[in-house]
Amino acid sequence: MTGRRFSLTPTKRARLVFFATAAALLLFPLSTQRIQSAQAATLETQISVGSGPVGVATNPQTNRVYVANSSSNNVSVIDGSSNAVIATVAVGTNPYGVATNPQTNRVYVTNLNSDKVSVIDGSSNTVITTVGVGSSPRGVATNPQTNRVYVANYSSNNVSVIDGSSNTVIATVAVGTSPYGVATNPQTNRVYVANYGSNNVSVIDGSSNTVIATVGVGSGPVGVATNPQTNRVYVTNFSSDNVSVIDGSSNTVIATVAVGSRPQGVATNPQTNRVYVTNLNSNNVSVVVDHTLDEFADKFGNPDLVGVCTEGSLRPGFQLY
Repeated sequence: MTGRRFSLTPTKRARLVFFATAAALLLFPLSTQRIQSAQAATLETQISVGSGPVGVATNPQTNRVYVANSSSNNVSVIDGSSNAVIATVAVGTNPYGVATNPQTNRVYVTNLNSDKVSVIDGSSNTVITTVGVGSSPRGVATNPQTNRVYVANYSSNNVSVIDGSSNTVIATVAVGTSPYGVATNPQTNRVYVANYGSNNVSVIDGSSNTVIATVGVGSGPVGVATNPQTNRVYVTNFSSDNVSVIDGSSNTVIATVAVGSRPQGVATNPQTNRVYVTNLNSNNVSVVVDHTLDEFADKFGNPDLVGVCTEGSLRPGFQLY
């Protein structure tokens, strides 16, 4: 137990969590092995791309990686097998966000200063069309099951809905102020938009393209990610240094988890039920575990911060509620 500090409040619930955690560490050394394996993580390689890389997305089916280079106005295509750039695709001005649809092998790039989305064919690595959207498009997400693309337009306070079959805007949905990040839950056909200026999240029904709920979160929400298996939504609040956890069934915040300084990017791994948060100012990644699927979920359902990764290492720092 050297190097671990537990912060507990003298409550029955906290004591129960402590004993349950201690028992798990004694009986199941696998949890310690997971931490040790994280410490053994190493940097495989560094790949030179364009100037000012910002957005990145992958296509697991083709093992391709797409990087939006904001200053050189292009997208670098990386072969995941060789870690080599195999193509450079010119797009619009100041490309920012990027998303893929693995089922159609299409790549969507938001161009912040030209108010357009470049559509790239993943087979030929060429731009097959450019779709005009709102003002200052930033975040972009796809729903592969419906073949819809959602673009958060920061300056026009709306979301453009693109039909991936026709590459046309079929709806424009008004949301909060300064929408930044966007994510989808394909299983529920819901779209979540982080509104930086109004400190809330707009929930869009993908069937009707209407806002069905507005959820207040922390200060300056920018990133958003979903876990389709648990129907949870995670929102990084840039100005309040925490993550809001939304229950997708009730559209309410069920927990707020303190993370590093100026959290921005967020991603989930549904298989391990882990959430990863990039902290801009503290130069690390917070790892959050959501106990929705754990055996103690009925009693201890709130997500906890379990560690902070810095330069490839995991420093255990359990926070018990």
